[in-house]
Amino acid sequence: MTSPLPGPVTNTDAIRLDLQTWPDVEAYLEQCKGVILPLGSTEQHGPTGAIGTDALTAEAVALELGQRSGVFVTPTQAFGMAEHHLGFAGTMSLQPSTLLSVLHDLVLSLASHGFERIFVVNGHGGNIATAKAAFAQAYGTAASRGLAVAPRLRCKLANWFMAGPVMRRARELYGEREGQHATPSEIALTLHLHNCLQSKQRPLPEPAACGPIHGPVDFRARYPDGRMGSDPFLATPDHGAELLDAAATALREDLETFLNAA
Repeated sequence: MTSPLPGPVTNTDAIRLDLQTWPDVEAYLEQCKGVILPLGSTEQHGPTGAIGTDALTAEAVALELGQRSGVFVTPTQAFGMAEHHLGFAGTMSLQPSTLLSVLHDLVLSLASHGFERIFVVNGHGGNIATAKAAFAQAYGTAASRGLAVAPRLRCKLANWFMAGPVMRRARELYGEREGQHATPSEIALTLHLHNCLQSKQRPLPEPAACGPIHGPVDFRARYPDGRMGSDPFLATPDHGAELLDAAATALREDLETFLNAA
């Protein structure tokens, strides 16, 4: 069983793994075996949404969660499985096998140092299946390599946009106009984070209805402007601040339970 949360900090610099030294990390591991890993994607989000939406939002939620809990946060894995979005300029995707290997190797790297609980804050639905497969493979590899933490190693995928309070508030704010991709909830969070994106927002024609997701050619044909049933013009920066708080509050409870579970 791992230790309780280290406790809140006053700024994110204190919990960013990339701003620590290796002795800092060793000292941290004496009190906490958990770490937060933000996982996103670099893909189109309709004609008004930022290409980096999924990575930007995952990072923001992870850093807010880290600040509230005191748990270290790794650099963001900004590239995910976005093959179906490659029909739109700017999308950069990893194949599922590549993403699986990347996540597998990141988990094993952390485990080799003594991290036992990897809490992945995910911002992209297309990553879910591959991430879970990577975790399963990492458990087997840790055991086969005889890593000391292997019996206690656990990974958890926390999709911030699927947290109960976030989904309920998004439905209250946007109803059926939330849609499935380039949603006003995720766009709202980016507007809160980056003022420059507010100038890109404008009313859009009726979006294509939500439906199946296949390859890039089929996706572009079904969803010509990249949206799936969504109306991102409904998003506001204030909504984004509210949704960020809701996500961090919900995931903090999940994180504490995860770090202290057997």
